[in-house]
Amino acid sequence: MRLSARNILKGKVIKITKGAVNAEVTIELPGGTQIVSIITNCSVDSLALTEGKEAYAVIKASNIMVGVD
Repeated sequence: MRLSARNILKGKVIKITKGAVNAEVTIELPGGTQIVSIITNCSVDSLALTEGKEAYAVIKASNIMVGVD
């Protein structure tokens, strides 16, 4: 698989919370940092995601917003 995204982070799925349409998937990276993504339940099923499975967090953003209080 080749992707144009520059940020591809390998980790382990530690939590999947399915809702009516979407699921919240938490991936833990080496070192303990966690990344949370919202994907469709269909995507969870087609990727055969389960807790404990290795997966990649692929980040592609053309804009990053920064805010302060």
